Amino acid sequence: MPKYVIERDLPGAGNLSPQDLNAVSRKSCSVLSGLGPQIQWIQSYVTDDKIYCIYIAPNREMVLEHAKQGGFPANSVAEVRTVIDPTTAE
Repeated sequence: MPKYVIERDLPGAGNLSPQDLNAVSRKSCSVLSGLGPQIQWIQSYVTDDKIYCIYIAPNREMVLEHAKQGGFPANSVAEVRTVIDPTTAE
């Protein structure tokens, strides 16, 4: 199943409180539950003004549907083609 990186523009994201992050996470999980097991949220990285999310989904459209239903921005959705790390240099 394809993996996607979603870039979400969210000014002030790095200042969100633990309670805010909990509420966003609960909303995301609720939407995911309604969409079914074919889409999975793996992890998100919160920076000052953006959140980068990693999802597994059958297609880009399902990722966008999750964003729409959740009320989350999805400014960029890119399919991961391959993963590299320091061991790639060996």
